[in-house]
Amino acid sequence: MEKNCLNCNNVRKVTIIGCGFVGAACAFSIMQSGLFSEMVLIDSDKNKAEGEALDISHGVPFAKPIKIYAGDYDDIKNSSIVVVTAGASQKPNETRLDLVKKNISIFKSIIPEIRKRNFNGVLLIVANPVDILTTAAVKLSGLPENKVLGSGTVLDTARLKYELGNHLNVDSRSIHAFIIGEHGDSEIAAWSSANVSGIPLHKFCEMRGHFNHDEATQRIGEEVKNSAYTIIEKKKSTYYGIAMSVKRICEAIVRNEKSILPVSSMMHGEYGISGISLSMPVIVGKDGVETHVPIQLSDDEISKLKHSAETLQNVLAQNEL
Repeated sequence: MEKNCLNCNNVRKVTIIGCGFVGAACAFSIMQSGLFSEMVLIDSDKNKAEGEALDISHGVPFAKPIKIYAGDYDDIKNSSIVVVTAGASQKPNETRLDLVKKNISIFKSIIPEIRKRNFNGVLLIVANPVDILTTAAVKLSGLPENKVLGSGTVLDTARLKYELGNHLNVDSRSIHAFIIGEHGDSEIAAWSSANVSGIPLHKFCEMRGHFNHDEATQRIGEEVKNSAYTIIEKKKSTYYGIAMSVKRICEAIVRNEKSILPVSSMMHGEYGISGISLSMPVIVGKDGVETHVPIQLSDDEISKLKHSAETLQNVLAQNEL
């Protein structure tokens, strides 16, 4: 008997909605990863999607075989992952939260179109403000909450590891630390749980000749938080770092890695926070978010996390879904 594949996902197929700088960079990074054999690009400007698909396709002879083409919402069917980068971009002197009204409006047109196609894969939100838009996508998509996640603070965490690696003159991949909370101005560096290959961060710092911990952590935390503003001021937008972050999340999903990543997902009482998507470490596998991972936080960090959640909830309350 022929199998009805209306809701069967092709694990090797990905769709990217939005072909601006971020979407195009994500497509390029994903193409190079070899994770997928089919990639659909969707944009309100079909010519833009076609141009990006053609341009990236010309690099396929140097990578793994993959079919890349511009499509429409009907081409979403049987994708294992839909990546949504579409939205207004952040401008100089504009916070991610300033984008809320514009991008919630855009999501009200995009997410229902995905829902109409009976999509039942993993919905990965990248557009900003990512935590609020992930919450919006949960409400608008009708998908199980675990299958809707945002890129969250995966990039911020990478920036933290990069800065710490430079500070300590050690491979950043050996550093285990997270940025949590909002992907934005109220984000928190979780210093309490930070370590270098199991060695507490402060102890490792002293091994490397650094003793002024408070000054160093405050400086590095501010540099990480302001990274996007610095890049936007200098080159108008950020896209390479987030593209690599999206590729990493896709790897965890497609390979069912059960990796721990600080993606944005719905909170249900963790640290006393509910009803909002927040960027916290979770186990990521083939069905999206498996479970939150409790990490050691100080009372001050928990207080700041609750403040971050309140900031997002207050903004969300001002924008009807």
